[in-house]
Amino acid sequence: MKQARAWQRMLSGRRLDLLDPTPVDIEIEDIAHGLAFVARWNGQTAGDFPYSVAEHSLLVEEIFGGLAPKAPVKWRLAALLHDAPEYVIGDMISPVKSAVGPGYGDLERRLAAAVHLRFGLPAAVPAKVKSQIKKADRISAWLEATQIAGFDEREATRFFGRPDPAAIEGLAIRLRPPVEARAAYTARHAELIAAL
Repeated sequence: MKQARAWQRMLSGRRLDLLDPTPVDIEIEDIAHGLAFVARWNGQTAGDFPYSVAEHSLLVEEIFGGLAPKAPVKWRLAALLHDAPEYVIGDMISPVKSAVGPGYGDLERRLAAAVHLRFGLPAAVPAKVKSQIKKADRISAWLEATQIAGFDEREATRFFGRPDPAAIEGLAIRLRPPVEARAAYTARHAELIAAL
């Protein structure tokens, strides 16, 4: 019996085995490109452009920096890369992830570990750091929900918790064409790598 193809060819020319990803097959340009074209909220957002996972990741990294200003640069990099697996598996909304089951989480963890190793991070982020990144992720989700996804504040708070006003002061959702989101993501990654 012929085995089903489990790899995807990237624009860089790399072949990424989705079931057994290796760090050598991961390039930041592929991640940035993929995330810039993956829409959050299944594309159900207001505006002239979809709100991309690349934009979301930039915002999460910014929020994380505000929550943990003394965190080492490597954890800011981990925050930027927190949704990197979605460059090949897409952004499933939480209800779909629950319906798919634990197999999705396993696939996501394997991809995240390979991404982390590729950029000099530990395969698994320490629990405390992961919790801080998740908090930044939820703050971002609340902002997205209330600013572009049609949620009122009460509904967004029920799902994501109400952020501390100081944590969201001056933050706004940015909608840019994918080419600009890709460039911003790549540039921020380069800044963080240079600061390691």
